[in-house]
Amino acid sequence: MMEILKDGLGALADNLVFEWLDWDRGLWYAEALHYFIMAFSQIGALLVAVVYFMQILTSYLSMDKIRSFLERNKKMGMGNVIAALLGAFTPFCSCSSIPLFVGMMQARVPLGIALSFLISSPLVNEVAIAIFWVSFGWKVTVIYVLTGILLGVVGGMVLDRLGFAKYVADWLQNLAYVEVNPDKNRATLSQRMPMIHAESIKTVRRLLPYVFIGLAVGSFIHGYVPASFFETYISRENPFAVPLAVVLAIPLYIDAVGILPVIESMVGKGLPLGTAIAFMMGSIGLSLPEALLLKKVMKKRLIVGFFVTIGIGMVLSGYLFNLLF
Repeated sequence: MMEILKDGLGALADNLVFEWLDWDRGLWYAEALHYFIMAFSQIGALLVAVVYFMQILTSYLSMDKIRSFLERNKKMGMGNVIAALLGAFTPFCSCSSIPLFVGMMQARVPLGIALSFLISSPLVNEVAIAIFWVSFGWKVTVIYVLTGILLGVVGGMVLDRLGFAKYVADWLQNLAYVEVNPDKNRATLSQRMPMIHAESIKTVRRLLPYVFIGLAVGSFIHGYVPASFFETYISRENPFAVPLAVVLAIPLYIDAVGILPVIESMVGKGLPLGTAIAFMMGSIGLSLPEALLLKKVMKKRLIVGFFVTIGIGMVLSGYLFNLLF
């Protein structure tokens, strides 16, 4: 289904940019606009779909029971493990994972557990895993998957223990949630839809402008900045290449599937595997578009704490891969 959607959006972007506007392929602004149309269409559609799905889900499920289950396992860290595993098995990028994060916060799931999902979801993608396996072998793939899940678990637990829960955006803390008892409330989906639609539209309106701005910035960089720029500054000779790779990746917005051919090319040109993976993690898990979108659901201190904590984890992962491979 996703491949059909991508093919259709790709054809639309081709027609708009290269046929209707008659811009030549290879021009940086043509590539930037083409990338923006593709990315914004995909993320916008996923955003709307996920927001509506979460509203329907929370109207039926006993989220209080789910929250209680996660809270009971919070001390042992099992709630974080479950959330990170859920993130690993959902095919979402960083921006489209945020509506699910909003749904968890609305259901009063503890912040650390919700963050474990938010961190691992873009890093581990089943399609990307298949490509990763073919490109780098099963050993690298298994270690990468375990690293992505571990980063989600530890990152969520650390931020929760440091007391960052109070820095969730006020509107999200105050977002209305009414527990529905399925045994007592027999309302049909059509009867629930007016409330579901109203809440979904409200959430989409809050989030979509930030997706637009973030992707506009990311598209400009995608079209204007050549790949050789990154290869120059994160080469094998630079002792600070791993942390620099994470920092240089932040302005970009590329999903795990899209970045893998770039990573394979970098490794083929002699870039250490760990440095390339650190760059990959930064581009899919700490992108500027994600930061702009998070600004709507998190206060500045939480965003900074989130980026610093996950960034440190990515740097350590990069050094680990360089050490092992």
